[in-house]
Amino acid sequence: MALTAETESRLYRSLRAVAGAAAHLVALGFPTAVAVLARPGSSLFSWHPLLMALAFSFLMTEALLMFSPEISLLRSFSRKVKVRVHWALQLLALLCALLGLGIITYNKHLNGKAHFVTWHGLTGLLTVLYATGQCAGGVLLLYPKLMKNWTLAKLKLYHATSGLVGYLLGCASLMLGMCSLWFTTSVTSVSWYLAMLCPLLTSLVIMNQVSNAYLYRKRSQH
Repeated sequence: MALTAETESRLYRSLRAVAGAAAHLVALGFPTAVAVLARPGSSLFSWHPLLMALAFSFLMTEALLMFSPEISLLRSFSRKVKVRVHWALQLLALLCALLGLGIITYNKHLNGKAHFVTWHGLTGLLTVLYATGQCAGGVLLLYPKLMKNWTLAKLKLYHATSGLVGYLLGCASLMLGMCSLWFTTSVTSVSWYLAMLCPLLTSLVIMNQVSNAYLYRKRSQH
């Protein structure tokens, strides 16, 4: 028996709500698990995985979900409030990422190890640089008159798209970090696969949110 359009729409919204709730739980649960594993303060290195997990799993995920019409934690607030919270979370994410990058660089220097020679290291460096540029680009949305030949709608679309690319880079860096000797020594078997699913889940939710925003914009133009 075929489903009606209304039933399909309700089912789709329900699935998005469930996936969104899971994304919020994963966004907080993953860095919490990393904190238990790394035991921050036990060594200089221990701060690196925690800061990066906070930056790209928790803070950046929540910053992007802030604009979801279904699963935002502040969906009843005005867009102005959401934008301010988004900015605050993104700046905190960037600060954590820069601190995490600085700590691992200094730690390798102290131990006489080469810098940025693994896929994880290279991807992590690219991600932090990209996130810095993305935050700087966000200033254009606050002062759109700086880009006279661009409409505010286009700036928002390109900022959301480039933000998605940066977020996926962050998730890729987290997943490569879970392939490191430090992580695979501590987390094995089913637990390792479950950990790898965390950034995959949040990535899918964020991609769905951005694609829906793009489709909504296309429909509104017709």
